[in-house]
Amino acid sequence: MKKLLPLFTFFLLICACNTNNKQVVNSSSTPIQHDIWHELLQKHVSPEGKVNYKGFITEKARFQEYLDLLNSHHPNGKNWSKQEQLAYWINAYNAYTVELIVDNYPVESIKKIKKGIPFINSVWDKEFITIEGHAYSLGHIEHEILRKEFDEPRIHFAIVCASISCPKLLNAAYKTDQLEQQFVQQTKDFINDPTRNKIDANEAKISKIFSWFEGDFTKNGTLEEYLSQYSNTPVTADTKISYLNYDWGLNE
Repeated sequence: MKKLLPLFTFFLLICACNTNNKQVVNSSSTPIQHDIWHELLQKHVSPEGKVNYKGFITEKARFQEYLDLLNSHHPNGKNWSKQEQLAYWINAYNAYTVELIVDNYPVESIKKIKKGIPFINSVWDKEFITIEGHAYSLGHIEHEILRKEFDEPRIHFAIVCASISCPKLLNAAYKTDQLEQQFVQQTKDFINDPTRNKIDANEAKISKIFSWFEGDFTKNGTLEEYLSQYSNTPVTADTKISYLNYDWGLNE
């Protein structure tokens, strides 16, 4: 029993660290502009969402300017509107994902990246992000901030996991005054993209995103009703639903 105590203490410390991430951050920062990120996306991401990671590498200094801007400005409810916070966290998630790939390039898949830290389940649990002294993982940003605090299922088509089957990376920064338009367009593009969803009058073979996060899409109705809001082909209760295999290959 005594031999187990050090290990037990170690796990308690890990839990304590994870709990600290969920505390309210006391920040006096003001909203930032995402112009540098927009500039880099325009240059190194195609309209189809293919990412030129080598291009980001050649402009690592410029990219780092944007990351430093993110790292030094933590959103808060005092100076930031809800929309400003949402735009920040979406852009941050995507930028930090690109950083993860750039720092490990070349790599076949984001899932192939060595974790480097014991006792974590996946690369999305790796706390490599520091914003005003607070450590974050991509998983924490997605599940504890974006999904929990904003209740906006369309974020699943805005944040990108650097993989072929995930939604395309928009080659523009998300901006507060354009968020609704960008959400609608990204959702329509994803649902009607035949490489990611195959929908016809009788059958819908859809992305596993709709299975993994079904609860996000069915809070106000059925999954079929949600799909029909954006699908060019109506999806009804009689439509046979199945899920496509997910390609985790790099989106380059």
